[in-house]
Amino acid sequence: MNKFGPKAQEEVKKAVHEMKEGKLKSGQSGKKVTSRKQAIAIGLSEARKKGAKAPTK
Repeated sequence: MNKFGPKAQEEVKKAVHEMKEGKLKSGQSGKKVTSRKQAIAIGLSEARKKGAKAPTK
């Protein structure tokens, strides 16, 4: 069974895709994200903000 809902999965997919293209920036410093784990964390964070089913931080 999936841990995340479909909306959360879509957000994570989008964040990882942006990271691979070199367009994903971190929030505070604005630096480019190079870590896959960090990209997933950003995707989940955005999904939570939009109210998608995702586990707590």
